Amino acid sequence: MRRLKILVSPLDWGLGHATRCIPIIKTLSENGCEVLIGADGRALELLKHEFPSQQFLRMPGYNIRYPAKGSMAIKMAASFPRILKGIRSEHEQLHSIIKEHSIDAVISDNRFGLWNKKIPSVFITHQLMIKSPLGENALHHFNKRYINRFSSCWIPDNNGENNLSGDLSHKYPLPAHAEFIGLLSRFNPATYVKEDLNILVLLSGPEPQRTLLEKKLLQELIRSGDTALVVRGVTEKQERKKLTSRVSIVNYMTADELEKELYAASIVIARPGYSTVMDLATLKKKKVIFIPTPGQTEQEYLAERLSNLKIAYYSPQENLNLESALGFVKEYNGFSEEYDNVKYAEVVKKWIEEIR
Repeated sequence: MRRLKILVSPLDWGLGHATRCIPIIKTLSENGCEVLIGADGRALELLKHEFPSQQFLRMPGYNIRYPAKGSMAIKMAASFPRILKGIRSEHEQLHSIIKEHSIDAVISDNRFGLWNKKIPSVFITHQLMIKSPLGENALHHFNKRYINRFSSCWIPDNNGENNLSGDLSHKYPLPAHAEFIGLLSRFNPATYVKEDLNILVLLSGPEPQRTLLEKKLLQELIRSGDTALVVRGVTEKQERKKLTSRVSIVNYMTADELEKELYAASIVIARPGYSTVMDLATLKKKKVIFIPTPGQTEQEYLAERLSNLKIAYYSPQENLNLESALGFVKEYNGFSEEYDNVKYAEVVKKWIEEIR
């Protein structure tokens, strides 16, 4: 029997969509599928480091940058025509890929154009509703219209009260073809490890805000005298160096390398991107400080929700005071709930069998 050939393609806004595709790609490979990976930018480079023997296709992203100042809502509204153009372009590119590479199915992580009536298509998303200060209902219907073009929708979260995404996946009725698949994390559930690193900083997300936060945190970390490792979340060049005797930086780490550092860290400072939230929940990290990307409504919602649940402390970037944050985080309980992080493998296996 010919091996099924599956295209997996994540959105390129930050690295989170790429990292949560790692367990999906591994499961497909373990079940005898040939995987093609379609990506762009830093997401493409990260996945090349994780899967050096896989076949890759460059699939351009939507090329959206977050503003250094001013309204995110206005910026995104102005970018909407470019996003629609990107969706049409990737839809046409998928048609060509199906013909050229004999693709049997496609798994899209938040790329709206990667559906085709000739083959099964899966849309992975935790945002069945999109948080927005304006036009939230209209955005929901836009989102739903595109999701319904796919043959399946996988939601990386638990169903019911013990969930991570809150309103993002649970406010509105689900599409008929949607199902919760449990958490998607590139890491394994934590066992006890001695914490011998004080602070681990995980930077990620679109520019220029990633760089702005990096500069601010490095200044405060050097001043604080704490032992810290800053993972910059850039993939252009692998480089690790000491800034002081206590503060080190590294451009990126593979999943295995980063998992060890996360086990060892007493405190994690990160953006509350949903993939990062799933990773930290899987590892049951107890002391977490979230700093949302300014104007990124999804991250602001998740940070506030997790703070209200006394799971993680959060601070707006513009008001960040590291010394205060390190004091306040002691009052929070961390990720202690049990989350399903194995169900996705069964969902993927069942999907493969249905295609065969």
